[in-house]
Amino acid sequence: QVQLVESGGGLVQAGGSLRLSCAASGRTFSSYGMGWFRQAPGKEREFVAAITWSGGSTYYADSLKGRFAISRDNAKNTVYLQMNSLKPEDTAVYYCAASVARMGKYDYWGQGTQVTVSS
Repeated sequence: QVQLVESGGGLVQAGGSLRLSCAASGRTFSSYGMGWFRQAPGKEREFVAAITWSGGSTYYADSLKGRFAISRDNAKNTVYLQMNSLKPEDTAVYYCAASVARMGKYDYWGQGTQVTVSS
């Protein structure tokens, strides 16, 4: 079992930045990959970014490359999502997820944190 708790969401003006955190507990954090997803009102959940267990490889949604950055600190059991140059269309609930059984398949999810970008 893996428990995930996101934090760091909030209200920010367009052009601003936020850093989301996701604290994990349960299984050894450094043994599995992590991802971030988001879901805007009335839309399907979409992939944002992912990172391998070691942090050696990262993956991004094409539309977010250059503005968002995923990282992890295995000593702190935490994965981060740095979001820069935020736009109103980035408004969504952001979820972190753990890919334990197989990279790319997400087995555990956090409760989400709201990010609202005002114009």
